[in-house]
Amino acid sequence: MLRQFHSLPGLIAALLVMILAISGAVLSVDPALERLHNTSTAAGQLNVGQLAEGVAHHFPGVEQIQRTASGTVIVYYNRDGQSGAETVDPLTGQGLAPYAPSTFTRWVKDLHRALFMGTPGHGVSGVGALFMLILAVSGALLLARRLGGWRNLLRPLRGTFSQRWHAEVGRLALLGLLLSAVSGLYMAATTFGLIADGSQSEPAFPTHLSAGPALPVANLQALQAIDLNDLRELVYPSPGNPNDVFSLRTAQGVGYVDPVSGALLSYQPHDSMHTVYQWVYQLHTAEGLWWLGLPLGLCALCVPLMSVTGILLWWRRRKAGPNIRHNSPAHSADSVILVGTENNTTWGFANTLHAALHQAGHHVHSAPMNEWKGEYRNAQRLLILTATHGDGDAPASAAQFLARLNHKGVKPGLPFAVLGFGDRQFPQFCQYAHRVQAALELAGASPLLELETVNRQSSQEFARWGHALATALGHDLALAHTPEPPRTYQLELAERIVYGEEVNAPTHVLRFKAHSELPGFQAGDLVGIIPANSPVPRFYSLASSSTDGVLEICVRKHQGGLCSQLLHGLDLGASVEAFIQPNPQFRPASGAHPVILIGAGTGIGPLAGFIRNNTARHPMHLYWGGRNPASDFLYEPELNRYLADQRLTALRAAFSQVQNGGYVQDRLRSDALSLRRLVEKGAQVLVCGSREMAKGVMQALDEILAPLNLSVLTLKAQGRYREDVY
Repeated sequence: MLRQFHSLPGLIAALLVMILAISGAVLSVDPALERLHNTSTAAGQLNVGQLAEGVAHHFPGVEQIQRTASGTVIVYYNRDGQSGAETVDPLTGQGLAPYAPSTFTRWVKDLHRALFMGTPGHGVSGVGALFMLILAVSGALLLARRLGGWRNLLRPLRGTFSQRWHAEVGRLALLGLLLSAVSGLYMAATTFGLIADGSQSEPAFPTHLSAGPALPVANLQALQAIDLNDLRELVYPSPGNPNDVFSLRTAQGVGYVDPVSGALLSYQPHDSMHTVYQWVYQLHTAEGLWWLGLPLGLCALCVPLMSVTGILLWWRRRKAGPNIRHNSPAHSADSVILVGTENNTTWGFANTLHAALHQAGHHVHSAPMNEWKGEYRNAQRLLILTATHGDGDAPASAAQFLARLNHKGVKPGLPFAVLGFGDRQFPQFCQYAHRVQAALELAGASPLLELETVNRQSSQEFARWGHALATALGHDLALAHTPEPPRTYQLELAERIVYGEEVNAPTHVLRFKAHSELPGFQAGDLVGIIPANSPVPRFYSLASSSTDGVLEICVRKHQGGLCSQLLHGLDLGASVEAFIQPNPQFRPASGAHPVILIGAGTGIGPLAGFIRNNTARHPMHLYWGGRNPASDFLYEPELNRYLADQRLTALRAAFSQVQNGGYVQDRLRSDALSLRRLVEKGAQVLVCGSREMAKGVMQALDEILAPLNLSVLTLKAQGRYREDVY
């Protein structure tokens, strides 16, 4: 519901909000430019009487003096029957330049305030400010939910390019946009009289004036008592009219000045509503607060970027939304698929599952988890595919599921299987899927399979779950799903380095060159290899970046492994079809903090790439586990070179098939004190290798960090622990 509340105003009002934001950004520069060209005066340096005296020498026919909130002093005068206006130096009263407001600025102000439509336009601009307020508040709530609460609002962001830019820019601009939107709404409300601005209260014109000749303006006590910085407007009496007076408007109030006695007459201080109005007006326009205008303008310029990325995100969610063919009614289906998703990406997997079950002869009903009905009369199985949002929360289409399950119940003994989707970089990986599993078991349903998870939309993990489901159903069920058909490239094998042949554990470092220009990539990104006769790509972590001139991967040959056998059997000069998948979550953070690299087997590939690119010589410590140093010490020559040129600070290797051997987690425990010191210095931990290895590393690090009252989950929450596991 919150996402729809955020998206709908943005789609409806995108153009209006962008017009207001861009015009507001243009106007935000004016106070700074005006301040730049003004002569500023300190408090107590000059009073209004002294200013009036200086002006009188240069402008005998002065009619009015104005001082803008930004400090510009303007004199309106009449000379030889011709009216004129000039900006003046307040210290001397001498004219600086004719005063002629910019036509362009007036045009932009009219666009910003009323869209060239007069009073109705003020209402439209007010609606635009309301939309901006809704977008800012709902966006902040969405971001807090995504990051797991307000306390995590400054955590590093993850996601696609559009998602990260949209959220990052929104986070930076949030306070400025809230201030602009709230103050804009207030201004619109005062325009239509919904809120009083205090301008309705004016002092009565004085009825008793002193008789006699008028004093020189510099001698008027009321003007001498007012600091120049408090002046807003001084209107001179009409020439030849002995019953006229000076009209004075200051930051504190309004009154009249007797030209004969110099006394302040009928003075009326501003009421609280006028004070509030002036304060809000300054906050919105930055007039008198030039230092605020520039950051507000930058925040406003973020709106067009967020509008574009927001529309892109909405369009991608719409495209990724459910398009289910052969969707049987809920009451007649033997198989029910329920989907929990935040951005609709899980629907692609559900669609593949639905189509495979339908082809196998099942009557399948697919729906969002929020549409849980409780009683599915003919259902023989329930399959739930759900993502996790934020800090273990339900995604948008599953927010009501647990409450509906508790209210409506489930058919006793109904077989079910839950498949969780998420990203292992988040501390609460697939936590909502675990909650759903526990709730269904508690409600009386019967597990058909153990809960399984899919990391970062892995087609391979989804296909493996499909094989397990097929075994449980007793018939074939091929789940070949690629979220988006990627653009592929031909890669030609240029070099091969062989390890492990003598111990019957062949591992090859393969270096490819592309037939055409590849998109930019970095070590830690993924390359998807598409084997012949298989629509499901196999992903390998890259050990090189674009600047290395080759695409490098490290591949161990697996018995029955379709892609690994293909790659090991390639001749030099032979080609494979592949595509690049960015993996920005898995790479060293910028900065000089130490980096702890942990891996085993082929997991050393991207870690070696990180070290190779460490040209700044930041501290990098590598912990790696292999079988035997004589046969499969992967990247040994390169690592020795990196130690020599200080791109690698320390190498701690562990080998399992030697006398008194051990695993990488044993090596970590033996270096516990050194690791604690590195973590205390702000070290980041990057882990690459098998899932079992990663689990052992987590357990070892939890033991090591316990004296510091830290854990791996804490480091994950801080963005200092990242994994690439398979």
